[in-house]
Amino acid sequence: MKIFLRRITSFIGFALVFYLFFNILWGLFLPLLAKNINYRIGSYGYMHTRIQNLKAYSGIDILFLGSSHAYRGFDPRIFKANGIRVFNLGSSSQTPIQTEVLLDRYLESLKPKLVVYEVSPVNFSSDGVESAVDIIANDTNDIGSIKMALKINHVKVYNTLIYGLFRGLLHLDSSFVEDLTKGDDTYVEGGFVEKKIAHYDKSMDFPSRKMNLKQKQLRAFEKILSKLREREVAVFLVQAPVTSGFYHARSNNSDIDAYFRRIGNYYNFNKIIELSDNQHFYDERHLNQAGVELFNAKLLEILRDNVVPTKKSNLK
Repeated sequence: MKIFLRRITSFIGFALVFYLFFNILWGLFLPLLAKNINYRIGSYGYMHTRIQNLKAYSGIDILFLGSSHAYRGFDPRIFKANGIRVFNLGSSSQTPIQTEVLLDRYLESLKPKLVVYEVSPVNFSSDGVESAVDIIANDTNDIGSIKMALKINHVKVYNTLIYGLFRGLLHLDSSFVEDLTKGDDTYVEGGFVEKKIAHYDKSMDFPSRKMNLKQKQLRAFEKILSKLREREVAVFLVQAPVTSGFYHARSNNSDIDAYFRRIGNYYNFNKIIELSDNQHFYDERHLNQAGVELFNAKLLEILRDNVVPTKKSNLK
């Protein structure tokens, strides 16, 4: 029996070493063929540049969190013109599991007076894989990355993390510099990504669907709110506007609103601001710059009416 156990232990040890070694070699030499490794530094969304940019910020007035609705929806230049210093820490398909990791890393250094958290129901119903591999490839990996991988529990996240830890250990990405303009997208100081003016010219019927918010995402979300309350950081929950067809195809909008309204200071801009699908969006889920300006102007109006001013705040 002892010999059998030793052999099993040796085999498991060998298999683990082989797996790690093979995973790293596959990522290094055949990345495009590695379906279960998705290490894309400088990928869509400018997360790498955003993290580098973040290091110059501290003691800000507003921190924006959320998905592409956040980093394509809140323009720091508009807030700066109103005397408000902000940073946009949105990332592609960011779910609460990733938001919690980012806050654990950067809340203390950014020291925001207010958090505006973009709460897209789409991302609350996501498994978090896409956002996890984006952060692994474009940010520092630490114990938070490991906890995130365990919560998501997906082979693509595990493999990408192993490869990311290897690259980080050898500093293979230390000289990487991301282009600030890619196609129609341009990175703007403070975390925003501006889309070259485009108009949504499609007329689409979206099938009716129920958006099921995942329990693991809701647990992470409520933990985030608890951490922010402990630090006495005010929080606004914002559902960013999408095209009317996309929004009304969700069959449980009232249930979603009821949950967010119950848990925090919540504003659904699909009900607050009237926008044109053709004039103010570039696809069914994202505003073009004309839409961003109207959205941000209305948000500023609401913030000024509802945020209690302090001696340190520029919101009034």
